[in-house]
Amino acid sequence: MNNVQRTVPFQRILHIMAVLLLATALPAAAASARPTEDVRLPPMPKNTGCTTTIVTPGASEDGSMLVSHSDDNDLGDQSIVYVPARDWPEGSLRPVYASAVAVGDQPRFNAFLVPRLVSRERAPSYAHPGNKPNLPVGFIPQAAHTYAYIDGNYGIMNEHGLMFGECTDGSFVSNGPEAGKRLFYSSELSRVALERCRTAREAIRLMGELIETYGYYGTGETLPVADPKEAWVMEMAPGPDGTGGLWVAQRIPDGHFWVAANEFRIRDLIPGNPDQMWGKTLLSTLEKAGWRSPKDTSRPVDWLTSVSHGEYNHPYYSLRRVWRALSLAAPSAGLSPWVEDGTTRDYPFSVKPDRKMDVAAVRRIHRDHYEGTEFDLTKGMAAGPFGSPERYLGPYDPHGDVGDPHAVLKGAWERPISMFYTGYTFVCQWKPGLPDVLAGTLWLALDRPAESVFVPLAVGPMPKGYENGDTRAFSRDSAWWTYNMVGNYAQLKFSYMIKDIQERAAGHEAAGQRLLADMEKELAEMAARNPRGAALQRSIRLNAHAVAVREDWSRLFELLVAKYAQGFVNAPDKMAQGVGYPQEWLDRTDYAKGPARGYKKAR
Repeated sequence: MNNVQRTVPFQRILHIMAVLLLATALPAAAASARPTEDVRLPPMPKNTGCTTTIVTPGASEDGSMLVSHSDDNDLGDQSIVYVPARDWPEGSLRPVYASAVAVGDQPRFNAFLVPRLVSRERAPSYAHPGNKPNLPVGFIPQAAHTYAYIDGNYGIMNEHGLMFGECTDGSFVSNGPEAGKRLFYSSELSRVALERCRTAREAIRLMGELIETYGYYGTGETLPVADPKEAWVMEMAPGPDGTGGLWVAQRIPDGHFWVAANEFRIRDLIPGNPDQMWGKTLLSTLEKAGWRSPKDTSRPVDWLTSVSHGEYNHPYYSLRRVWRALSLAAPSAGLSPWVEDGTTRDYPFSVKPDRKMDVAAVRRIHRDHYEGTEFDLTKGMAAGPFGSPERYLGPYDPHGDVGDPHAVLKGAWERPISMFYTGYTFVCQWKPGLPDVLAGTLWLALDRPAESVFVPLAVGPMPKGYENGDTRAFSRDSAWWTYNMVGNYAQLKFSYMIKDIQERAAGHEAAGQRLLADMEKELAEMAARNPRGAALQRSIRLNAHAVAVREDWSRLFELLVAKYAQGFVNAPDKMAQGVGYPQEWLDRTDYAKGPARGYKKAR
């Protein structure tokens, strides 16, 4: 990679020096910081909230480590970007950029939801000509070599099998970036870890040190962190005094399935527990701030209730999804969907699934609308005549990380795992017994997963259109818009169109699985003698598959438009089939009172 230094304007140099001086002054700033109240950040994204899971090798069908994440981002940046590996000159500094994800636009640092990052140095696809470059909040020393990885609104997966998911959580404090006090949000933390680490433990230790040294801002966060052999959950929250930050981590037992959905999942902190880690000053900070919960010091610190009110947005916004995912993985656990409060202990940290899970099982979870349960969103009057699971939110609905757990709401919809504002969903897979260049796969679905298709990709250059996720204007050059067209159009006659979509998706996903299996055999010899060549061949073939699937998805949209034109069901040999509405839906309308009883004179 070319490391030639560019000429930098004098004003820009002054800005960088000022920010750097503030960053290095953090210890003094921390010492003099005054306690702050719970800070809210206008404007906050209204409906952000994600679902994330881990299937450990002992719980998976083929011994794979699986990490999934749905990025429910309210038309944020849907770009999936390849960040190449790179060597850096000695003494280089790494800029730390502000993130607008989950905390809102940060104009001071040219940080916006779309595009999420403008920095050609980070990756070619982050150049975004015509947009102002992001301004660093601060800098940290750069590593001599950084690994290649796939990036989204949060870091996803690197070339060595380090994998991340993510979900936002409510916390007592929400704040923004500030040079010299709070440099890092979870998104940049995950990227630094992907650049420098190979294992989950290594990544957690690094991110913990960065939080303690440079400060953490934003919301509460849950980051599942896994490598090919071991899976952990790291959770973090802003500190009570506006500097530093709070963090804990817990290992997921091998053989278990784990899920989080916008609420902290780690509870009791047990000193000496080899399966837990936390910050050096965490316990003393909680005591000093009066946050420790429970107050009885003979009992373990409860992380969730020490830093948050628990449930997020509205009752069961988080916990219903946790119940659903755990119940799909382990029906025999007999978990109830009803609990006493938002800090319940009724749901275990993780469960042993009834059957070994695979990528298809994780896809099934992410496509869920509570089908077949009492909360089934494809049923009832609100689903309309054709069973649409979408429940669009407006100003009357609750938003964000609710501060008052006892607030009285006018109403709320059930919050499913697959949402109309899901921007993309992925399942990271690292399969054992293969050379590294053949082991890692990113199964990616753009737009809402229930009406999309997962395509397998490598940690390498992305297929055409996948790095263009700008939602501000429709573009035929964007793969995301291709999938969004189908997802949106399906709502017109969902119960019909979803069958066409599911059939097409199942065919493509099976073909993707066969392609991976074929390459495991065909590229095995090349992977041993020429790893780079094998990685390139695999990436080229997977990208060609993804491009072909996208092209077919465009044809699927055209098929749906013609097949269901004018409200009919149409086929070339049998057009304009008047299927009308389901009788049970008609019975709930004023259809029976319509003009079908003869004429009657007006009185």
